[in-house]
Amino acid sequence: MSENDPRSAPHPTERTVGETTVVELRGEIDIFTAPSLTARLDATSGRHPDLVLDLRATAFIDCTGIGLLCRARNRATARHGRLRLVTDSMGFRRILRAVGLAGVFDLHPNLVTALARTPQTVAAPAAAG
Repeated sequence: MSENDPRSAPHPTERTVGETTVVELRGEIDIFTAPSLTARLDATSGRHPDLVLDLRATAFIDCTGIGLLCRARNRATARHGRLRLVTDSMGFRRILRAVGLAGVFDLHPNLVTALARTPQTVAAPAAAG
């Protein structure tokens, strides 16, 4: 597809659920669409540090798109937030394993589980008494 083809644009939609920003992406995340999407996600991360990216309607992602996801994760964690990805694509999961990022992202099969998960808290050691 050409860079001017509207089918290739990710068409992000955004909404807030509690303290979490949910961004649904459709289309392709590649070298042509990543710059505008990066700017959009950078602006989004300023409102809430917790971000859920719903990738289920994403048709394609290249290495630039993977870099965009890494940037979004780094920005969220720097603000003491988290990034969760919603995907039911075995192909996408296979790509993450191939590039050594399978354990880096918090992956969920649907939006309900992504929004229901809370970060694990570390139990404080029992006071000596």
